[in-house]
Amino acid sequence: MSPDAADKVRENRVRRAAERQGLQLEKSRRRDPRAIDYGRYWLRQDDEIVYGDSRTGATLDEVEQYLTRDPHPDHN
Repeated sequence: MSPDAADKVRENRVRRAAERQGLQLEKSRRRDPRAIDYGRYWLRQDDEIVYGDSRTGATLDEVEQYLTRDPHPDHN
């Protein structure tokens, strides 16, 4: 599998994880690699950003970490 195909598969997996949590994964539409938000992501719920800096977004790694975090860290 090519690196681009592997990245797309991973992005789709993260997108599905977001949807299971009632969120939408949004990717920056910038096409200029020098842009501050090029290749960055946001998680939205009801048109509001719930994760990712409103200006610079987050990496796919950061979004994946957010989605797989323990929602109840004090319950062991």
